[in-house]
Amino acid sequence: MDRKLYEKGLKIRREVLGADYVDKAVSAADDFDRPMQDLATAFCWGAVWGRPGLDRRTRSIVNLAMITALNRPHEMKLHVAGALNNGLSKAEISEILLQTAVYCGVPAALDAFRIARQVFEERESV
Repeated sequence: MDRKLYEKGLKIRREVLGADYVDKAVSAADDFDRPMQDLATAFCWGAVWGRPGLDRRTRSIVNLAMITALNRPHEMKLHVAGALNNGLSKAEISEILLQTAVYCGVPAALDAFRIARQVFEERESV
């Protein structure tokens, strides 16, 4: 693994998803899943999120749409929080999820809305 790419990815991952979440995920990794944590950090966050072609806000928009299409609730929760950290508003997230209803299906979009609401409520209660 490229250590420089890993460190770059770890920095971006912490900034987008929050240091608490990322540090917990990394420290909880064991021999079984550490290779996956390393891969995600270096490849997804360092090599891809670290590219200059799109800003983080745009990457968040794309991720919300794709994660809705894939119906991945755990990742949706993380990336709604990340989208807020990257400057998206609740209204913009709503529009993205409405758009996904047309192309990904209403059930997937309904689940995404439910999860987004949970993230908003959790943030407002802090």
